[in-house]
Amino acid sequence: MAEGSKDQGCAGATDPEEDSPNVIVYRKIEDIVMRIQDEKAGGVAIRTVKSFLSKIPSVVSGADIVQWLMKNLTIEDAAEAIHLGSLVAAQGYLFPISDHVLTLKDDGTLYRFQSPYFWPSNCWEPENTDYAIYLCKRTMQNKARLELADYEAENLARLQRAFARKWEFIFMQAEAQVKIDRKKDKAERKILDSQERAFWDVHRPVPGCVNTTEMDIRKCRRERNPHRVKKSVYGVPDDSQSQPSPAHIPSQPTKKPTKEDVQKEITFLNVQLDRHCMKVSKVADSLMGYTEQFMEYDPFVSVTEPSNPWISDDTSFWDLEASRDPSQQRVKKWGFSLEEALKDPVGRDQFLKFLESEFSSENLRFWLAVQELKRRPLQEVASRAQEIWQEFLAEGAPSSINLDSHSYERTSQNLKDPGRYSFEDAQEHIFKLMKSDSYARFLRSNIYQDLLLARKKQPADTEQGRRTSLEKFTRSVGKSLTGKRLTGLMQSS
Repeated sequence: MAEGSKDQGCAGATDPEEDSPNVIVYRKIEDIVMRIQDEKAGGVAIRTVKSFLSKIPSVVSGADIVQWLMKNLTIEDAAEAIHLGSLVAAQGYLFPISDHVLTLKDDGTLYRFQSPYFWPSNCWEPENTDYAIYLCKRTMQNKARLELADYEAENLARLQRAFARKWEFIFMQAEAQVKIDRKKDKAERKILDSQERAFWDVHRPVPGCVNTTEMDIRKCRRERNPHRVKKSVYGVPDDSQSQPSPAHIPSQPTKKPTKEDVQKEITFLNVQLDRHCMKVSKVADSLMGYTEQFMEYDPFVSVTEPSNPWISDDTSFWDLEASRDPSQQRVKKWGFSLEEALKDPVGRDQFLKFLESEFSSENLRFWLAVQELKRRPLQEVASRAQEIWQEFLAEGAPSSINLDSHSYERTSQNLKDPGRYSFEDAQEHIFKLMKSDSYARFLRSNIYQDLLLARKKQPADTEQGRRTSLEKFTRSVGKSLTGKRLTGLMQSS
């Protein structure tokens, strides 16, 4: 694969300008990379670094690359130079020798430049069979630096299942590649192994990294040669499992649409026209209104009485919220929506009391029974569902509710195999009925209004009541004392 890399590169890339819409970007990056490697023209010195027991050939440090970019490209900010270098690395033109993440660091991390054979400008679109051969070859080489990472091992197992029928052929190809590699010089083999690994880090990146080979759909549409054949890295075509991108699928002769096809398209377009659309400004207004309405109920935004239990050890606020004697704030909250009224146990009881006065309490009792059914243990669901049906929906039910025919039929069908959500349609219908009819009357009723006004006047009424009681007591004592004095005077006389 590596013999005659330049020849193969030139032969494989037939006029890339006809193929890649990114060719302008690639040419600019390649110009920078060639200038960095040209030591005679002031490029970075590529050297061999000695480690503890071996040598690392043809490497350069990340700090040297950053300094060169700042000096030769008139970049003043080091962060900008690092960003530019990371973009070059993400395209695979340079790579760290000890990491799969293609980024540039301004330190002593060692980097190596990619062979022109593997440059993206050659319009590589490697097949999964090529990737399978590469991973299989890595498992045959007993080197610590060539061990598969976890994600690569998972990919190998997935490919082995996908190519089960042709895995023997893939294994033979990998074996042949290993035999060829073993004949090469040790230093050259190290360089080629790392370059091949970097190539696959670009085209099959580490999970979480951006895949720079994915082409923007608008660029695909501008592509001049959409019917080109994919190139295989190892010369092995994948005619069984290849999944070409939509931009590269040869155009099929279009059949004339039938009357049914046209009708389906018309129906689909009518549905799209009837879709409810809402302006962003209205959504924002609604969100702001909701936030302002509930602001006083947020203990982190507004001051709570008697204290905030979230930032102190005093839980009096929670005790008040759970008490059967609701505060004025709680009563006011019931008027926000029916959901808020039903969340509060006291609000639920008051709403039930109002419905009983209107002889329609069966609606709320049915709704509460269905809510309770959803929390039941699974073994009790079927029997409880039948009990709800007999009480509220069966013919001659003692607490019959008013359902539309559609909801009734859906519910009766669901009860053939009863579950926690068998009454979902009926519950939704009853909830809408209560929300649009009974709830509005409840807010206007004396039950709710008296409770709301009583909570508002409670502090003043209490103080006034205390004063009135004291005055009555004083007057009664005064009257009794006056009466006793008059009786004593009459007896003395």
